[in-house]
Amino acid sequence: MTRLFALLALALALAPPAMAEPFRLIVSDLETPLVPNSVMDLALSNGYFERAGVEVELVRVQQTPMAMAALQAGEGEMANVSTDALLQLVARGTSDLRAVMSPNKSLPFLIASKPEITEPAQLEGRSFGIGRVGSLDHSLSGKVLASKGVDVAKLDLVPLGQPAVRAQALLAGQVDATTMSIGTWTAMPERDSVNILIGMDDYFAAAPVTTKVNIVTTETLETRRAEVEAVIEALVLASRDFQDPATWVERMVVARPDVPRADLETLAEAYRQSWSVDGGLNREELKVTTEWMYGTEDFQGLRPVSLEEWTDFGPLEAVLQKLGPAAG
Repeated sequence: MTRLFALLALALALAPPAMAEPFRLIVSDLETPLVPNSVMDLALSNGYFERAGVEVELVRVQQTPMAMAALQAGEGEMANVSTDALLQLVARGTSDLRAVMSPNKSLPFLIASKPEITEPAQLEGRSFGIGRVGSLDHSLSGKVLASKGVDVAKLDLVPLGQPAVRAQALLAGQVDATTMSIGTWTAMPERDSVNILIGMDDYFAAAPVTTKVNIVTTETLETRRAEVEAVIEALVLASRDFQDPATWVERMVVARPDVPRADLETLAEAYRQSWSVDGGLNREELKVTTEWMYGTEDFQGLRPVSLEEWTDFGPLEAVLQKLGPAAG
């Protein structure tokens, strides 16, 4: 019997260590998106997570509410969600969620108009297509236009729904201007017939709002912190590589063969300054984000929340100390 126990002990000692469970990253895109958020898909398919020493599995859901629910139900360790949804949960009493990075902190919005409108001030008294009153495109664009000296009270707002519908309405001359993403702009068949009134970089400069973040639970931070840092490291390194437009295009040609290469090249140039090369969390931008969101209709009556209640900069700071700042 003693010999049997000895053999069992030897077998256990020589057996390979049990594999850790994959680190599940919840994303709300059902395929690789045509925005910098594609870095999460591309980091997986191009070996960035593996090189950082973490096994990652993507869990795909539709939209932030499902991503948030999946994370809270234990179906993943990290989730990419909208900042406003996170803030609302925290304001209502949720205390165990923390933003640790943002792989795509800003929506790539621009404002397009009829070609005869060349200055934002010319929009006063004109029709402006929005998703709905109080929607993100409506409230953000109001902030952008106000910074350009436009009296937004003088806009004739036309609720139209989705960006593609608004873009079509602009092409058809049904509205004078509207907000859309650079991806929607690129997909427009006759985009040369309309004008980019406020470009993507100018839009973000006027409204430096962090709209998406990657969050984890405080339990995950305590029990799997090394993997959290490894995921952040992989996404930062991938983002730095994708600053080179040609690199992103080559990866996306494989991930999205349905998209014309010329469109990918246009998007790559537009995103040159949009990659989260230092992790995407900036204290000043997050303060601006919180202040702006609390001025919108969705936050009326909610208690103010401090930055410490919904962010943890520790993992990102550890990664950046290891990697150093991005070139340039």
